[in-house]
Amino acid sequence: MLILKNLKKSYNTNSFNQTVLNNINLSFRDNEFVSILGPSGSGKTTLLNIIGGLDKYDSGDLIINGKSTKNFKNRDLDSYRNNSIGFIFQNYNLISHMSILSNVELCMTLSGVSKKKRRKRAIDALNKVGLKDHIHKKPNQLSGGQMQRVAIARALVNNPDIILADEPTGALDSKTSKQIMDLIKEISKNKLVIMVTHNPEIAKEYSSRIINLKDGEIIGDTNPIHDEDEKKEYKLNKTSMNFLTALNLSFNNILTKKGRTLITAFASSIGIMGIALILSLSNGFKIQIDKFEKDTLSQAPIIISEETMDTSVQTIKEDNNLKEYTKKKEIYPLKSVSSSIHENKITEDYINYLNKIDKDLIGGISYQNISNLNLLTKINNEVKYIDSNKILFQLPTNLDGSISNVVNDNFEVIEGNLDDKKEDLFLLVDTKNRVNESLLQVLGYDKRKKIDFNELINKEFKIVLNDEFYKNTGLNYIPRDDYETLYQSKNTLTLRISAIIRGKKGSDFAKLSGSGLVYKKSLMDYVIKENSNSNIAKDQLNKNYNVITMEKFDLNTKDGIKQKEQILSYLGANNIPSYIQIYPKNFSCKDKLISYLDKYNKGKSKEDKILYLDQAELITKMSGNIMDAITIVLIAFSCISLIVSTIMISIIIYISVLERTKEIGILRAIGARKKDISRVFNAETFIIGLTSGLIGIVCAIFLTIPINNVIEELSGLSSVAKLNIIHAILLIIISVVLTTIGGLIPSKIASKKNPVEALRVE
Repeated sequence: MLILKNLKKSYNTNSFNQTVLNNINLSFRDNEFVSILGPSGSGKTTLLNIIGGLDKYDSGDLIINGKSTKNFKNRDLDSYRNNSIGFIFQNYNLISHMSILSNVELCMTLSGVSKKKRRKRAIDALNKVGLKDHIHKKPNQLSGGQMQRVAIARALVNNPDIILADEPTGALDSKTSKQIMDLIKEISKNKLVIMVTHNPEIAKEYSSRIINLKDGEIIGDTNPIHDEDEKKEYKLNKTSMNFLTALNLSFNNILTKKGRTLITAFASSIGIMGIALILSLSNGFKIQIDKFEKDTLSQAPIIISEETMDTSVQTIKEDNNLKEYTKKKEIYPLKSVSSSIHENKITEDYINYLNKIDKDLIGGISYQNISNLNLLTKINNEVKYIDSNKILFQLPTNLDGSISNVVNDNFEVIEGNLDDKKEDLFLLVDTKNRVNESLLQVLGYDKRKKIDFNELINKEFKIVLNDEFYKNTGLNYIPRDDYETLYQSKNTLTLRISAIIRGKKGSDFAKLSGSGLVYKKSLMDYVIKENSNSNIAKDQLNKNYNVITMEKFDLNTKDGIKQKEQILSYLGANNIPSYIQIYPKNFSCKDKLISYLDKYNKGKSKEDKILYLDQAELITKMSGNIMDAITIVLIAFSCISLIVSTIMISIIIYISVLERTKEIGILRAIGARKKDISRVFNAETFIIGLTSGLIGIVCAIFLTIPINNVIEELSGLSSVAKLNIIHAILLIIISVVLTTIGGLIPSKIASKKNPVEALRVE
């Protein structure tokens, strides 16, 4: 079964070379009790370690069931120890934090035996050695003889070919020694038992064969084998420790030092706790900001104008050949890729598309036309012409032209009546009943400190249509200046201020609206309809020059075409608005509205797309970016404590490696691979990381209570700090990952420990 051929082993210490085994040639039977005797330093334990696969020989060969081990790699030796060898150590070498049942089961776990089978086999093995009633005890609850019985049960349970016993009775009294030796003798009837001992009396009484060693050489063999019967078939079953087994080992070890582990986990959790609190506050403040923005910006308009910013266009082309902060005294051109200004071609088709918007999505819509209103009014009993573009702006209306909910929801009438007549104007004042000074100046009230409502209510304005206002000279058209006559004409449209309106309390939208005179879309529609059929508008349509100033248009250029379109709009010959404001009812409606606007652009070329400006999105994105920047900075500071805790974890795990060195040797002796040892300590860091993350999250949640109380006391905001469940899970994962990284080096150190040296550590 087992053959040693010309086996040599030596150790090098600095420049000194010591031969421990020299040309050992031995063969062993399948079942016999072999005792190896010899003085200290003769090579007995080294020979036992080489047979057990704990140590490697320098030359020669060790053959097991016809299989040479000369080319065995580390993983092959691990499997060999697990499959073929059972160790019985002088000092028992049981893992103290595991029950004796778990100690016996462990080598079968490495072999991949199912839980049910290994439990039954472990109990049977413990029953054979007389310990069935003690299976749930820890090793420190047993006597020396009982612990050695556990070691024997562990050696037998995986049904190995060879049992190796190193001074199995060295730590026992004579009575217990006899019991143990009787048990080993019984085992040798079916197994090859090789025992190293200093006691020649025990060897003679129990052994069937005694081999004497001296200075690394065999000097006697009482029952040698002359005919070697080599078996040709020998298969190694690979060993493997799954992560659950590693977790169980580490968890049981951690239970023996709960206090230290909890303190370590708590110290490590401080960084996680800090980040969790920062994210809680950031999340809470974002919710508060979002709520505030929704309250204040829910009806902020989506603006569509003739020219708008195209945020998707990169306007600067980087020149990678130029160096920053160059010392050269040269100037270089800055290359522009394209303009970021997009010209919207607002057409009648697009206006019709807007008119089909679901009316439940919008609170109102406002169209601003360039078309001039030939406006006259009396100031101090004198009729004067007023530039309508300086004092008038359009009121948001529904799609059918009626006063919109934006107006009804955000403004109150403080004087007069809010009618739907096209001739009615409304004077919008601010919360302190103030009106822009420039408007009062135009209306002739610039030197007044206060104006009574009655002076303004029903104040009249006259709109003079183009055919009445412009006189054809034969060469061009000129505006009439006999304002008094025009004012009295029956062909004018009389407007009046029918109401004074003011923003309601709590309406942030009203605060942003300013002040001024507002008119309804129906008024502009009427004026454009009438003026588009006027003589001046018709003539301008067919002329390539300005019919008022006689300035010629260069229609071969964009500027020339634009100039003609502008004068046509001014004269009312173009009913396409240049500025559109759409007021969504709320944020949810805004999203649907934007989807509707985007749908129009699908499949269109870049030039034909209509871009818009979402004021609410611009403000929320800016505030969100500021909040994100603050959060990132604070998290960066908190990450310092995470780095410190990672280093601390690395030190703690290294200490654990030192404390568990004996356990490392035991695990390697029963067949654990190097990667299995790493897995054990990675499992320990996993447990500490998970505990640390959970402690950090739980503490952060509890700390949000006093933090929220302080914030509410200072600002009136309640329940600001709120930890997002996704953030909590991510932080726990980060804690586990960081502690695992911290434990990588110590776990690697653990895996590289020599099993023979590890077993010697007390």
